Amino acid sequence: MFKKILVVFFLTIPFKALFADEGMWVPLLLEKSCYNHMKERGCRLSAEDIYSVNHSSIKDAVILFGKGCTGVVVSDSGLILTNYHCGYSYIQSFSTIDNDYLTNGFWASSRKSELKCPSLTVSFLLKMEDVTSLIFKGLQKTMNEAERNELINKNIDSVVKAQTIPKGNQVFVRSLYNENQYFLYEYEVYNDVRLVGAPPSGIGKFGGDTDNWIWPRHTGDFSIFRIYADKNNRPAPYSKDNVPLKPKKFLPISIKGVNENDFTMIYGNPGSTAELMTSTELEFLQKVDYPHIINLRSKRLAIIEHAMEANPATRIQYSAKYATISNSWKKWQGMENGFYRGNAVNIKRNKEQDFYIWANASDSTKAIYANVLGDFNRIFPNYSRLKLLNDYVVEGFLGIELMGVCGKYNSFIRQVDWDDTIKVNKGLKDFRNAMLAFYKNYSSSIDQKVFASLMQLYDLNVDPAFQPEIIKKFHKKYNNNFDKWSSDVFVKSVFSDKQKLLDALSGLDYKNAKKLLNDPAMVVYDSFTKIFKDKLIGQYAAYSIKYDSLYRIYTEGVMQMNKGKMMYPDANLTLRIAFGKVQGYHVADAVDYTYFTTLEGAIAKDNPNVYDYNIPAKLKELYVTKNYGPYADKDGKLHLCFLASNHTTGGNSGSPVINAEGELIGLNFDRNWEGTMNDMLYDPDQCRNISLDIRYLLFVVDKFAGAGYLLNEMKIINSFLPQTYLY
Repeated sequence: MFKKILVVFFLTIPFKALFADEGMWVPLLLEKSCYNHMKERGCRLSAEDIYSVNHSSIKDAVILFGKGCTGVVVSDSGLILTNYHCGYSYIQSFSTIDNDYLTNGFWASSRKSELKCPSLTVSFLLKMEDVTSLIFKGLQKTMNEAERNELINKNIDSVVKAQTIPKGNQVFVRSLYNENQYFLYEYEVYNDVRLVGAPPSGIGKFGGDTDNWIWPRHTGDFSIFRIYADKNNRPAPYSKDNVPLKPKKFLPISIKGVNENDFTMIYGNPGSTAELMTSTELEFLQKVDYPHIINLRSKRLAIIEHAMEANPATRIQYSAKYATISNSWKKWQGMENGFYRGNAVNIKRNKEQDFYIWANASDSTKAIYANVLGDFNRIFPNYSRLKLLNDYVVEGFLGIELMGVCGKYNSFIRQVDWDDTIKVNKGLKDFRNAMLAFYKNYSSSIDQKVFASLMQLYDLNVDPAFQPEIIKKFHKKYNNNFDKWSSDVFVKSVFSDKQKLLDALSGLDYKNAKKLLNDPAMVVYDSFTKIFKDKLIGQYAAYSIKYDSLYRIYTEGVMQMNKGKMMYPDANLTLRIAFGKVQGYHVADAVDYTYFTTLEGAIAKDNPNVYDYNIPAKLKELYVTKNYGPYADKDGKLHLCFLASNHTTGGNSGSPVINAEGELIGLNFDRNWEGTMNDMLYDPDQCRNISLDIRYLLFVVDKFAGAGYLLNEMKIINSFLPQTYLY
């Protein structure tokens, strides 16, 4: 499904809600959309308190963390909170057998001991602006899709280039409502970000991938970083002279706790949804696509998991990769189950039938919209055939890490100017450094097994028309023995071994660079990429253009049919607001989930023989003595996580959970498995977001880690005790 918006938003008409807590709302349009409903839910903030370009507001405390998470500023010295899994790759990169921060945690004893995170950025949204009229300038109804796209892209470039922005800021334009509206976004981007603290994985990743997406959860999913700036408080590359950022806004923290039906607001950067996906596409995902890509990842995960269990060094090497692969793998399973359980295909069909009846009710709508779904269904068989191949490219072929290395080498030798010695040396240096970083977390023996497994699945399941020549040769040469083929490739290839490749790169000239194209791994890479270039890329792009145009027409029809209803754009990794209430849910007959978990539940899962369930001894001591300080709830228990009905998706990880007064009460980190289908179809009875109770975070920092000095930076609001008691 394309990652664009399928609903049109009207700014000049009255609205009524489609669902009580559904929606990922554009902050700039808050007063014209859902703000009144937020107040009805209990919000006591003004719209200006939440989003303003004229004075500091909550938006100024919310960051885009890296390329796909959210975080929140909690001190006037640039301290930020995000999820443990968002910071996981950085924690892992600093870990060794001797200093295993994944297992033991990390807490900087001073600002000098905070760890610089290469390539990590955090971005603050400065403003968003509707530029639709500028992007549509010159657009004609007679234009075909290629002409339309060319004009829009040209206008986007013009709008971006017309902006005057200071160094360190970035501007881009994104489509909303499936290319029916365009917004310009300006961000201030900081690239000196340092790791301050992270709990051991027995807290931060407790339950591991087994508990991922599952309620009840007992995970302390947080990590702490700090933003540094130059002496003028502006973005700057890493320097020992940089100082902690003085933010425009940071959020106060409430330890009053949460109660059922309390108002909650999520402020973050949801990544991608497709709420208007057609029944045809959803059924394809449910019955064809998801089963294939789940199986491809299952094979990879089984191989990696076996190696991680056998070797502590491999566990450190592959921990971040395993978590990344597993996350979507388990989500797809939840979505697939949700489609069946929620009868999603039939719900979509019923909505499409309503659309069809409406479209045929008048000549004006019939001429434009009556055939749009039929046209979509006519092209979808060919489109889906290509999409499945594309998924085998991404999840199968590129699931083999060696193929990614070959791709990088191929790009390097074809792009460098071999007549320019300076450029050749620079290209070699960049490629060599990239490979050194890659091999740090690479096991050739694991990848060799992955190669054999995924190539076999490709051979079994991909249309013969899309089988590369190398597969045909394999059958003859190796008599269908994928293990032998894989062994030959990995033993003979220089790209599977760091030292072999470094030796080959030493003094590399054009003649020797070309010789490396005959490397066994490169031969496999070239054979596969040839079939992709010849039979996938061009056809897939052509179908995608038609596919997107039909969705845009469908959107226009939905616009006309739903006048007067409050609607929101699909997620596109820009700042959004979701709101709801603290709430459990009914799972099945006689199965009801309460809205919170406690430390007792974590202790009950403790298993020293299983890495993901091995609770640190210090935490067990604190449990036995009930040394919870001011962080326990009124029931005397230490609450860990809670549920609410906020509409979230990937990208909302690390989003602040905010109460009615604008105080931080938690960090969003997951959804329930039953509600993962809300990317395509929101179910108010099942869709719940899972958040870390902020009191558990403070407890871990203070009582467990003994890092209460970090709490001294924060503004902690407590209705029961004086703040001095906290420290």
